[in-house]
Order: sequence, then C-alpha cells, then structure tokens
Amino acid sequence: MVEACPNFVPVTDRLVLKLEPKNSETAGGLILADDTYAVRNVATVLAIGPEVKADVAVGDRVMFHCFDELPVWDGDIVVIRDKSLLFKF
Repeated sequence: MVEACPNFVPVTDRLVLKLEPKNSETAGGLILADDTYAVRNVATVLAIGPEVKADVAVGDRVMFHCFDELPVWDGDIVVIRDKSLLFKF
C-alpha cells in the first residue's frame, strides 16, 4: 500500500488516489447486488506529483473522470493525471 511507502512520489502531473469503499446498501436500507455498483470515481488524495497544477492537497476528497484512472497493485488505489480531476469536496 502507498501508506507503507514513505518515499513513494508520483512523477509529472500524476496523483495517487485511494478510492472510497463500495457501498453495498442504499440510504433506505436496500442491499445492492455486486453487479449494480456504479463506477467509483470519488477518492482521497494520497500523493501528488511535482507538476500537478490543480489546487489539491494530500487528504482532500476529490471526484475524477471515471475512465482516466490507471489501476495499480491494489484495487483501491488508482493513478490519474491532474486534468482528470472534476472537483474537490
């Protein structure tokens, strides 16, 4: 995991994000089947590359374009370009 690698720094305009967990239940209490999950595109920023121009910091919650992520060794971690960010919370 990225948290265990203190020297992990993304290059150029990349950000490392940790996806929010899948929600298996609706606000009304309905349990969702596995195939009904929407694409996860809300995450927490773990690391920021040196050329990122977006106004984000480590720990910010962000939404990104859902088909721009690069999966890595962990299914809950993705790498994106700063241009893929839509907004932060």
